Amino acid sequence: MGRSYFITGTDTGVGKTSVAVALLQAAINRGLSTAAVKPVAAGCELTSEGLRNEDALLLHKVCTTTLTYEQVNPFALEPAIAPHFAAMREGLHLDARQLAVHCQKTLDLNADLTVIEGAGGWRVPLNETQTFADIAIGLKVPVILVVDIKLGCLNHALLSAEAICADGLVLAGWVANQTHADVECHAEMIADLQGRLACPLLGSFSYSAACLAAESFNQALFV
Repeated sequence: MGRSYFITGTDTGVGKTSVAVALLQAAINRGLSTAAVKPVAAGCELTSEGLRNEDALLLHKVCTTTLTYEQVNPFALEPAIAPHFAAMREGLHLDARQLAVHCQKTLDLNADLTVIEGAGGWRVPLNETQTFADIAIGLKVPVILVVDIKLGCLNHALLSAEAICADGLVLAGWVANQTHADVECHAEMIADLQGRLACPLLGSFSYSAACLAAESFNQALFV
């Protein structure tokens, strides 16, 4: 039975895709098979093959399981705005149950590691009543929280972790990422969150890193 994780973040632009790609690459480096789903992606570009999202393409590249782009990213939305707004502009209705069914089909391929990447943070809306959290709840998979280490991250991380656990899901761990240079109290904030979050720090990545070090992840994620 393969491992699977839902990747969420404390906000948009915190490096969820970079972490997901590094996690998949770490699995590949260990000789494991991989698969990924980004069920909804806004900010797609029109190509000769249809709408394509940069993050979904990066995930697709590190899938050793044979998947079409549409299997990785079933809802590709052109406007670079909140997904439910983008869907409304295109006359689409996003439904958590439908998206969970799509994700489950990829989970059923039973790759050694499958990651499902959300959009933005835990409570980003899908429609009038549902959020991306409802996809993870429907799948009942453990969650990895990506935290952008910057001013305000302590509150964002603690609230996100509280919400994930309140929704009845396992918070498998968190990843400290740095998307801004010269963050004051960087080490202190990571240490503070380590003391406050009731889950392990799975990896810590610096702003200067050209790419996230795949081997930095905790071995427990793969076994």
